[in-house]
Amino acid sequence: MNENGYQSWLKKHPSALETFDEMIVRAKGKKIVVFLDYDGTLSNIVPNPDEAFMSKKMRRVVSEVARCFPTAIISGRSRDKVYGFVKLDDIYYAGSHGLDIAAPFQCQNRPVDKNGEEVVRFQPAQIYQPLIYKILDVLKEETNDIKGVMLENNKFCVSVHFRHVSDKDFPVLEEVVKSLVDDLGEFRLSEGKKVFEIRPDIEWDKGHALEYLLETLGYGSSNDVLPIYIGDDRTDEDAFKAIKKRGKGYSIVVSTSPKDTMASYSLRSPSDVKKFLSRLVTWKNNSDPS
Repeated sequence: MNENGYQSWLKKHPSALETFDEMIVRAKGKKIVVFLDYDGTLSNIVPNPDEAFMSKKMRRVVSEVARCFPTAIISGRSRDKVYGFVKLDDIYYAGSHGLDIAAPFQCQNRPVDKNGEEVVRFQPAQIYQPLIYKILDVLKEETNDIKGVMLENNKFCVSVHFRHVSDKDFPVLEEVVKSLVDDLGEFRLSEGKKVFEIRPDIEWDKGHALEYLLETLGYGSSNDVLPIYIGDDRTDEDAFKAIKKRGKGYSIVVSTSPKDTMASYSLRSPSDVKKFLSRLVTWKNNSDPS
């Protein structure tokens, strides 16, 4: 990494740790709502996505954040998988890039149904689920001979991980995925960190999920709400854009290198995210209750 280039980039996207005191002054009297990505934000990026476990210390900090502020995790993973990693019952979960949203299990107004099942708040792409299974079946067959491919069913979207695919085989995989998406016509393709994401081509993303959750919390048109969104990947840019459009809130990108982003602030790693969240909790606990 070019350190000079990074320092120049930091002038446009200053560290949320170094500018914390300045940020929090503007937060006084506001209703803070915390939004978090998962992979690369609460957990490190790992070779096997099934092993992206969050640390006990991070889980404890996120739990403390949720006791202080309404908190949501918005991830490209399936909602069930994210919950399996996080294992906290007092936060909102939005899986499949916000296409599958559920309230905290302890939420008083809509906790569980008569069978004791968690109540799902919103699934705008439910009609596409049969096609998701079809996509997975086709990809399994078409990528069977490509070594290193890992397919992930995220309920309302499909992830094609290629971290372990050779440079020689990558163009073949790329052609398979792009051709499939083109043939279907109802899906769109995006690329993240060593992963292709196939999801329904509808007007819904992490930014829409953020707005939906703020509306659910009663803060949709409030001037007193201050959303904080922390994420590291391309799909988080939609949430950064939503915060910028609101004109209030903090968007924080997690990155160790310069990148094009709409985020206003930055952090270098999940470790820094943990430090930032800890400081947020400490500030809340020490601030005047009024």
